[in-house]
Amino acid sequence: MSPETTGESRAVQEKIAALRRDLHHHNHRYYVLDAPEISDVVFDQMLRRLQELEAAYPEWITPDSPTQRVGGVAAAGFDRVAHRAPMLSLGNAFSPEELKTFHSRVIAGLNDEPPEYVVELKIDGLAVNLIYEQGLLMQAATRGDGEYGENVTTNVRTIRSVPQVLFDTGEPAPELLEVRGEIYLPRQAFDRLNLVRSESGEPLFANPRNAAAGSLRQLDPAVTRQRALDIFVYGLGARQGREYATHSEMLTALAELGFKTNNQWRVFDNIDAVIDYCGSWAEKRFQLPYDIDGLVIKVNSLAAQERLGMTAKEPRWAIAYKFPAEQATTKVEDIFTGVGRTGVLTPTAILTPVRLAGSVVSRATLHNADYIEEKDIRIGDTVVIHKAGEIIPEVLSVVLVERPADAVPFQMPENCPECGNGVVREAGEAAYRCLNPACPAQAREGMVHFVSRNAMNIDGLGPAVLQTLLAAGMVRDAADLYQLKAEDLAGLERLGEKSAQNIVAAIAASREAGLGRLLFGLGIRHVGAKVAAVLAEAFGDVDLLARATTEELTALEEIGPKIAESIQGYFADPEHLLLVSRLQSLGVKTREEKKTVNVLSPLNGKTLVITGTLSRPRPEWEALIQKQGGKTSSSVSKKTDYLLAGTEAGSKLDKARQLGVTILDEAGFLALLKQRDTGENDDNGR
Repeated sequence: MSPETTGESRAVQEKIAALRRDLHHHNHRYYVLDAPEISDVVFDQMLRRLQELEAAYPEWITPDSPTQRVGGVAAAGFDRVAHRAPMLSLGNAFSPEELKTFHSRVIAGLNDEPPEYVVELKIDGLAVNLIYEQGLLMQAATRGDGEYGENVTTNVRTIRSVPQVLFDTGEPAPELLEVRGEIYLPRQAFDRLNLVRSESGEPLFANPRNAAAGSLRQLDPAVTRQRALDIFVYGLGARQGREYATHSEMLTALAELGFKTNNQWRVFDNIDAVIDYCGSWAEKRFQLPYDIDGLVIKVNSLAAQERLGMTAKEPRWAIAYKFPAEQATTKVEDIFTGVGRTGVLTPTAILTPVRLAGSVVSRATLHNADYIEEKDIRIGDTVVIHKAGEIIPEVLSVVLVERPADAVPFQMPENCPECGNGVVREAGEAAYRCLNPACPAQAREGMVHFVSRNAMNIDGLGPAVLQTLLAAGMVRDAADLYQLKAEDLAGLERLGEKSAQNIVAAIAASREAGLGRLLFGLGIRHVGAKVAAVLAEAFGDVDLLARATTEELTALEEIGPKIAESIQGYFADPEHLLLVSRLQSLGVKTREEKKTVNVLSPLNGKTLVITGTLSRPRPEWEALIQKQGGKTSSSVSKKTDYLLAGTEAGSKLDKARQLGVTILDEAGFLALLKQRDTGENDDNGR
């Protein structure tokens, strides 16, 4: 069929061109910038529409079409490296019928020989390629465009579940092994990361996949190391040495070599069993500690895979089964603006209730004014929502064709909806903020934060109970909690005598929570749990911290000018000083008892950095250093006195040498401890 210059053919050609432009744009946002604008479901729909049009009009297929490539290019800042064997993408199936169609193609390709299938979970992360030579990890790269990826070897080496050296299986180490895997961020680690970013005023990651991609592609490997990334390996590319008959045999061998493989893979001899297994994960996936976005079905026999071969962009012997879209369409009935503990105003969409991912959703976060403006969300609009990271309802897009004529554009309020005080938007921030320290919403959310698990950990005082206490005038701030009696609480709605006694006991126990938890609980802007612990250890007394100078604060490795300014601003407020004074008078511990240290130790007052693999777990070395009066840091700087280096030490060892830092192995470290107060000094670096 040849293209004709009719109006209809021109319209189709323009549609194809538009789809290509949009898909290229979204590929770039996803693979290069790690900042996708649309969901995977919407992207898949666009790609399938382009595939359908190109199938109908093959003369308009171009080499640069997204259907002819895997997607993604190497990002600036990393070397571009070639994969030994291409990392191709997979075709997608969205229903049992499409899986049966795939099965029919496989049967035809194998001349009616019935295949055996391996089914694996499709981990939602970032694909990587690991190259081992003679059993040693030599290179790690992202998938990139399938032929070339980004060299992220230094960062991948920080991931503990990636073996640096393959296990000895009794056979000679493979001369070459190109291992494919998926790097991901467990949900618990994702929640911790976003909590830290929230406390520091940084933008939150939308989901664990984006967080994993952003973490792996950090230019500073120390940042990657702190992100708790993990990996599951699932296959091989190029290889020299041992051969395998089946994919399942290969998975077993990879585990024996020391790789982390996902143990949920199964082997089936018929497509109906494959379909049943895929369906069983539709709800079960939410119980996993990591995200999956489907399952992967592969012909088990490697010889059969070879016979089936590949297309230009994907294997004929494998397919990805994607779960039905966890999306729903509903109406924005109103937009409500709430106020958080730091005064930030957050808009929330009030929705016509709709069922989504097993629960009824009636609200969805709109993040901030920029988000609303970018998506042009109006009151009265019909919108598509989904659960971001399978948890938080979020508006994906507006169905513009259904927009009513009277849809109302949203404007952020000029005054705080809780206290009526004026709100401001500071330069460089997306957030509008109420600056009234007496705002009741800030008091309420501040108390919720104060009693939270990572702060004073007062069990039983949830948001509902706190709201009741505030409404009844029984408490005004955190200090009032320590004057509550069981009989005061027992009369409240939903609180019996036993519950009241338990809450009062938990409040009493929190007096001993310690200075670090208290500082975090006070809700000082930019002071998260880790910074609070650093401040507690450095100053040991809230009164000393309240008088600290900028120089004293910024001398600490974790404290920069922005955090120092926030701390000083907090303690400059008479209301905050009064709160701390009342907490002290009510028995809340505001001083940190100094740990007993060996003041004669040569480590007393010294800063050490630990790197590499040591004979004992790292926490044991850190505890020993602290007992000797020293402190540990996560990065090497001019302030570092010693580097304790184990085997496989990396960039920290190089930096220590550049800065002239004294480098100790285990033997040298233990010898240093024996010197005591003899005046000796070990300056022998390696």
